[in-house]
Amino acid sequence: QVQLQESGPGLVKPSQALSLTCSVSGESITTKYWYWSWIRQPPGKELEWMGAIAYSGNTYYNPSLKSRTSISRDTSKNQFTLHLNSVSPEDTAVYYCARGDRVAGPSDYRGQGTQVTVSS
Repeated sequence: QVQLQESGPGLVKPSQALSLTCSVSGESITTKYWYWSWIRQPPGKELEWMGAIAYSGNTYYNPSLKSRTSISRDTSKNQFTLHLNSVSPEDTAVYYCARGDRVAGPSDYRGQGTQVTVSS
């Protein structure tokens, strides 16, 4: 069974950078043809797909976040990491990592989520 676990700071100050890591077990992040995504849900709002890194290492981003977002991976640790720059209180959300078989498509496995609050 595939398991995903998010980790990172729960509180970030405005204008700082946020990094969240997803640790994956039960499947290699380089296995064809999986896409590994970051999704978030601000309070009272719908889920928002942020971006993904493919099995190949190619990356894909939500156009609305592309200027502030990057996703990297460490294949030796079977982890992938979200980097979000210049955060603001509007970035307060529960952040999830997930696996799917297409970019921005539905996921079959998702982590439990981690709360990130942006506040001074």
